[in-house]
Amino acid sequence: MLDAMAKELEIRAPYYLQDRNIESIYFGGGTPSILEADDIQRLIDKVGKLYTISNGVEITLEANPDDLTVEKVKALRSTAVNRFSIGIQSFYEEDLRWMNRAHNAQEADAAVKRVQDAGFENITCDLIYGYPLLTDEKWKSNIDKLLAMEIPHISSYNMTVESKTALAHFIREGLSKPMSDAQGEEQMLMLIESLTAKGYEHYEISNFAKDGHYAKHNTNYWRGKHYMGIGPSAHSFNGVSRSWNVANNAKYIAGLVDKLAIAEEEVLQTNDRFNEYVMTSLRTMWGIDMDKVQGDYGYDYAQHLQKEIQTYVATQEVIRLDNGCYVLTAKGKLMADHIASELFVLEDDPIAQK
Repeated sequence: MLDAMAKELEIRAPYYLQDRNIESIYFGGGTPSILEADDIQRLIDKVGKLYTISNGVEITLEANPDDLTVEKVKALRSTAVNRFSIGIQSFYEEDLRWMNRAHNAQEADAAVKRVQDAGFENITCDLIYGYPLLTDEKWKSNIDKLLAMEIPHISSYNMTVESKTALAHFIREGLSKPMSDAQGEEQMLMLIESLTAKGYEHYEISNFAKDGHYAKHNTNYWRGKHYMGIGPSAHSFNGVSRSWNVANNAKYIAGLVDKLAIAEEEVLQTNDRFNEYVMTSLRTMWGIDMDKVQGDYGYDYAQHLQKEIQTYVATQEVIRLDNGCYVLTAKGKLMADHIASELFVLEDDPIAQK
């Protein structure tokens, strides 16, 4: 698999990132922390041979707490990894069991401390809210725990139920309570209030950063920059088209060995790129930049947006205009997906036919 990924880096180089500086390298999309430190460094070195890596590059490793043993953290200290994304989710044992997580509450706590003790300061931790077991008291305790640890970046997500999962089955059969939208909204507001009071910037709906510790990887994605994904199921974007690799490991490896196609590609129409920009930028504290809309998509798209967004801007309860950018208010963040969908240009819209 590692040989195949190194090969893909060579093959995909000209199409996506040729002559571009690398600002971020992100090991994610599963359990990359099971890789040995030497394997991780091998891939980083391969990137360095093919591209120009910026001096301030952010190299993130997603990690399950149970993978971050003393030995693993010590070994990673010898690599170029300089940021950890640790999937805590909760510090309560019963909640982790309910989520079917591999780690326990003690490992969640110990993993963060091991990483900090090893000298890593750039850390982000994930928490989940909005599920039946999570009382407001437990939720506040989870938040306070990360604050006490002085974690500079926190990501938090409302629990969602995917179809064809065990949880979806349990809910249908009445074996588990369904998710509550009201609970999710209330706990999101608790999160915003708690973190902003402690000096964190709510720079994206699910992300909070202190002292400018924005995630370069995520921020570049939300702001429409190019990215290249390597490995099975990985996605890539070059401003014009999007591609996604085959999900099957064996087919992925065989395709690279036999020089077969390993990815499907979609060339994006103007309305697709406009809709994606609206959806991602509206989630951030920078908002929708009207100069960018006019410059990248044209007069008709700018007029469409100005017309459709007035309903929300009129009262300034959910959207405000700030230096030529439309930005969500705290209330607006609770309905971001709905607002974005109302601003989209659909395929049968006249401007999409031009």
